[in-house]
Amino acid sequence: MQSLFERAGGFPKVSKIVSRFYDRVLDDPQLSPFFAGVDMKRQIDHQTKLIASLMGGPASFSDEHLSRVHAHLGITSDDFVRLSGVLRDTLEDSNMPETDIGELMAEFRSKRQLVVTK
Repeated sequence: MQSLFERAGGFPKVSKIVSRFYDRVLDDPQLSPFFAGVDMKRQIDHQTKLIASLMGGPASFSDEHLSRVHAHLGITSDDFVRLSGVLRDTLEDSNMPETDIGELMAEFRSKRQLVVTK
């Protein structure tokens, strides 16, 4: 049985989805301030690996790592919900099947407690 990562088309497809996701995030007045001064090429690479790992791909991030890199950002529950919505919209616009979107969003939401600090 193929993983969600394989069904989605592997790193090339996931990278395109993540790039489109960040285009939307950077246009969002609530979310864009989190990325001021951030090397977006590097950020997209890291996020591609994170999303790939959530999809059952070869990359992996420990919960400790996710918690540590987000601890100083002051991400609120509202920020996380908004980001989740942007991700879902991006996946839908990328023509990902709804069952796959649901699977990925469940994995994404399972990391909420690691990134929300307020």
